[in-house]
Amino acid sequence: MTESNHRSPVSSPPNFRCRRLGFTLVELLVVISIIALLISILLPSLSRARKQARSVLCLSNLRQLSHGWHMYADENNDTSLPGRFAKLPGGTSNPENWFEIGNGKKYRPRWVATMGKQVGIFAYNQPSTSDDRQDYDSKVYACPAVPAWIDERNYAYGYNHQFLGNARKANNSFYNFPVNRSRIRSFAGTVLGGDCMGTAGGLPQNQRKAYANSGTDYAEMGNHGWVLDPPRLLATSDRGTGDVGSPRTSLDPRHLKRANVVYCDGHGVTVKPERLGYRLLSDGATVDLQTVADPPSNRQFSGTARDDAPPDVP
Repeated sequence: MTESNHRSPVSSPPNFRCRRLGFTLVELLVVISIIALLISILLPSLSRARKQARSVLCLSNLRQLSHGWHMYADENNDTSLPGRFAKLPGGTSNPENWFEIGNGKKYRPRWVATMGKQVGIFAYNQPSTSDDRQDYDSKVYACPAVPAWIDERNYAYGYNHQFLGNARKANNSFYNFPVNRSRIRSFAGTVLGGDCMGTAGGLPQNQRKAYANSGTDYAEMGNHGWVLDPPRLLATSDRGTGDVGSPRTSLDPRHLKRANVVYCDGHGVTVKPERLGYRLLSDGATVDLQTVADPPSNRQFSGTARDDAPPDVP
């Protein structure tokens, strides 16, 4: 009997369920939520880091330029540089109103351009003897927090000119010039200059306007910011633009609610304006003539370490 060739049927493979690939909608939403949460946590830190970096660069700019203050005094019989040279008759047409600033002559340059000449950081690519409102070209002259504030009049950095060299004139007399450097008792305790918001500082916050490069409105941020009025003023004091009715100028806490200032010895600090003697009213205006419980003080501006009043207008 022959053997049967019958084959047993082949059994089917196990019915394994296919492995699932990808994410469910719920999982995707969870991942997106986690990423969004991390971003919301990190963004403020990154923003603060950027602002701190701008503050550091700003202070570095101020310190670089400030070294020219002593160099100017060394070359000018111990005279502290004026905030700006006095205007002589004839205006731009009078060569006696032109001053060398390192790479050419400039019509009545402000303090920073004069210091820049001394340290070899020139303010303008082409200084002008006929232009009273040039923009600074060198990046060292710009505050990174307000990079548009580069008009030489409506400027980001103000000078302590009332105590260090106010060459404005009235009744044929200088307000406070020349000032001998040797009268300053402590270079490390006397503010040279710093972040300034201009005449807007003397007005309530809700009245302030945006910066205008060529503007003249007292309420505009940065208006006439090249001068920094000290904390305490009197009715007889110079202030702001020097015109009748001008508000005062004041420090600008543009760096995380702090302002950068540099002292006469070249060191700089980032500090709240109140630490330097400024006081604010409830509306945000810097105290001028108002009486407040904690009065302003000029100790860090006077050069004598005393709360001296600035010299009267002649």
